[in-house]
Amino acid sequence: MFKKVLIANRGEIAVRIIRACRELGLETVAVFSEADRSALHVRYADEAYLLGPAPSRESYLRADKILDIAKASGADAIHPGYGFLAEREDFASKCADLGIDFIGPKPSSIAAMGDKGKARATVIKAGVPVVPGTEAVGNMTDDDLLRVAPQVGFPLLIKATAGGGGKGMREVRSLEEMPALLQSARREAEAAFGDGNVYLEKLVEGARHIEFQIIADSHGNVIHLGERECSIQRRHQKLLEEAPSPFLDDELREKMGSVAVKAAQAVDYVNAGTIEFLVDKDRNFYFLEMNTRLQVEHPVTEMVTGVDIVAEQIRIARGRQLSYSQEQVQFNGHAIECRVNAEDPFNNFIPSTGRITHSLLPTGPGVRVDTGVYPGFEITPYYDPMIAKLIVWGETRAQAILRMRRALEEYRIVGVRTNIPFHQTLMDSHRFMGGQFDTRFVEERFSMDAAASESRQAQAEIAAILATLAAHKQAERSAQIVRRNERDTSNWKWVGRWERMHR
Repeated sequence: MFKKVLIANRGEIAVRIIRACRELGLETVAVFSEADRSALHVRYADEAYLLGPAPSRESYLRADKILDIAKASGADAIHPGYGFLAEREDFASKCADLGIDFIGPKPSSIAAMGDKGKARATVIKAGVPVVPGTEAVGNMTDDDLLRVAPQVGFPLLIKATAGGGGKGMREVRSLEEMPALLQSARREAEAAFGDGNVYLEKLVEGARHIEFQIIADSHGNVIHLGERECSIQRRHQKLLEEAPSPFLDDELREKMGSVAVKAAQAVDYVNAGTIEFLVDKDRNFYFLEMNTRLQVEHPVTEMVTGVDIVAEQIRIARGRQLSYSQEQVQFNGHAIECRVNAEDPFNNFIPSTGRITHSLLPTGPGVRVDTGVYPGFEITPYYDPMIAKLIVWGETRAQAILRMRRALEEYRIVGVRTNIPFHQTLMDSHRFMGGQFDTRFVEERFSMDAAASESRQAQAEIAAILATLAAHKQAERSAQIVRRNERDTSNWKWVGRWERMHR
C-alpha cells in the first residue's frame, strides 16, 4: 500500500494528479526540467527534484533519472500521466523490478496494446473489427512498407507504433511521396517516444473518431464509462472533445461499449485505458488503437459520469476493486472540452511562445479549467503547446455549447497568442451545432477567414475610436485659454507670505 507518489510528467496533468493524491491523503513528488523550475506542479507538490535540461529527451524521457529520484525521495509509486513514459513497457517493468507501483496497466498489457501493430493483431484474434492495414507484428523496414502499401491501398496513414496524439503520423496519397513521409514520421516518432517504428493503416475518409473510456481492476472487473467524440481535429491532433457523441444512438453505443470491454479483456487489462474507433458514414465501426494510459480528454467523461478517473487509477493500483459496476454508471447531461493551445489560429496555428502577463479564468456553474500555467509563467518551445483545458457541462448539448461560448468570452490570456478565437468560431459554426462533422471537418469545411475579417474590422473600429478620442482631447486643449494670475506669483506663495507676515 503506497503512501508517496512521484508524478513523472509536467503541466496541467501533473497538477491534476497531485490534486487527486492530496484528496486521497498521499504525499507527492514532482520532477521538472530547467525550463519548468517555476512550473505550477513544482509548487503544488510536497517535494520537487530537477531532472535535467529543457529538451524532453534529456529530462522527462530519462527513465533512469526518474527512477533514481523515486528511490532517493522514498516514493513507492509512480504515475506517468500521459505522453512521455506513459506507454513504455520497459519503464513499467523497471518500476516493478524496483518494487515501485506503476499507476497504470501491467507491462504485458502495454506491450500488447501500446504497440499499435501488436494491438491490431491481438484484437483481430478476439474478433474485433479493425481498419485494414499492415498486419505484421514487429519492426518493418521502409522497403517492407513500400512493398505492402499498394495492397493496403491509397490514401493511407503512416502511424507510430508507440505513443499517440498524432505524433509520427503522416497521410500518404501516392507511392511516390511515401519514402520522404516515412522518414519524416520515423524522426518525429523517435523524438516523441524514443521509438521510430511505424505501420500502415487505410485512411477511412468521412469517418468519425470515437473512443470509449474503459477501466478495469485486478479482480477481473472491467467496465466502460461511455464514449467521447474526438472528431474535431487538425493534422490528427484533437482540438475539442465532447461526451456523449451526437452521432451515436443507444444501440450502437451499447454495441461499441461491449466491444471495447472485450478488447480490454483480451489482454487482461488493468487500470484506465481508452479503446479508439473509427466510425464510417454507414455506422460501421473499426478498432483503431488502444491508449494504455490516461487520456487528455478524460475530464468530459468525469463531468457526465461523476467518476474521478484519476482517483480510480490510484485505488486500483493499491489493489482495490472498482468503485462502480457497469449498471451503476449513469450518464448525465453533456460535456465539452476545448484544448487551449499557445498558437496563432490566424497564422496557420504557428506556436506562440513568451511570458504570460495576465490570465483571467472563466468560472460559474458547470465550468472547469485544468491548467498548469499562471501569470508570470513562460511558455517555451520545448513541449506541447497546450496550456489549459476548458471544460463545461450542460443538461443538454445545446446548453453546453451556450455555456462554452460564455466561458470562452470570459477567458483572458495576455502575453501569448492562443487558439481561443478558433474555438469561439467553432461554437458559432452551424455544422458543429448540428453535429455534422468528421475528422476532416476543420481542414476541409471550416475557415477562420470570417473570424479574421471580424477581428480586423474590430481592430479598425477600436483604432478609429482611439484616434477620435485623441483628436477630441487635442482640440479641447487648443480651445483652452490660460489667463495669467492677477498677481505676479501663485496663490500658494501669497498664502505663505501672508502666514509669515502674521506670525
